[in-house]
Amino acid sequence: MTASRETDLIARIARRAGLPAGRHAVLGIGDDCAIVRPRGAVEDWLFTTDLLLEDVHFRRSTHSPADLGHKTLARGLSDIAAMGGKPLFCLLSLAVSPALPQRWIDAFYTGFLKLASRHQMPLLGGDLARADKIACDVVVCGSAPRGAALLRSGARPGDRIYVSGRLGGSAYGLACARGAAWRRHLRPEPRVALGLYLRARASAAMDLSDGLSLDLWRLCQASGVSATLDTAPVFPGATLAQALHGGEDYELLFTVPPGRRIPSAFQDVPLTRIGAIGGGPPAVITFRGQPLPPGGYDHFATPRGGASLA
Repeated sequence: MTASRETDLIARIARRAGLPAGRHAVLGIGDDCAIVRPRGAVEDWLFTTDLLLEDVHFRRSTHSPADLGHKTLARGLSDIAAMGGKPLFCLLSLAVSPALPQRWIDAFYTGFLKLASRHQMPLLGGDLARADKIACDVVVCGSAPRGAALLRSGARPGDRIYVSGRLGGSAYGLACARGAAWRRHLRPEPRVALGLYLRARASAAMDLSDGLSLDLWRLCQASGVSATLDTAPVFPGATLAQALHGGEDYELLFTVPPGRRIPSAFQDVPLTRIGAIGGGPPAVITFRGQPLPPGGYDHFATPRGGASLA
């Protein structure tokens, strides 16, 4: 089964790009981060990049510049968290209209740098450009002990499936534009500390950026496994459909080998067992006994419930 045109495009690009031999590259296109291993290093370096576009991922009328600055970095940090990485530094390219007030740009960097400071990661450079609409492109670098980064491809039959937090909050916030759900949509919280905790406990992980049904499909596809889901923790006020298919939750989806204990919460973030990995046909997922096709957000198709704008 093909999840989306976006998935097909990524796979096509990955086939053409390949993985260069002898250049310290350990993992290329297809996971939350690329992995580079400098010769003789005891740590691997994790690299991710993410793009936010006005009227695609956000609207200026609803997102304050500080909210947007926070969200720009949070998306990249969430990828580092999914690999069990420690944030190191970031780069930021920003394209804006010359008519945009200086106070808007200052507030954007305030939101961005405040989150960067919390994670003790400096902004080391980037680029500025002119554009009719705002575009934010962030590069985040992290590290993990050599060979220890969590991958999407590590799930095995018998593993239990978990998610952090409650799902569907961002999609519900986008729909209602109020309360805790709206704050969740505007300022997602990357689960960096949880990712570090899971590095020695989980068998596979990824962040939930495009919706549980689509992102679990990706994890199963990478691992060559199937999945059976029994439940999904729903954000207060959200629908089950938003929890299964809504995007931009930025929680962690992870699998755990049998016999390895996972607490019910980590630093007040709930950790919920939602199902199990099976050995059936790869990427076949059922929810409460019924097939669960990949939904979520696809940039190259009509939106199907994802939290991003279109």
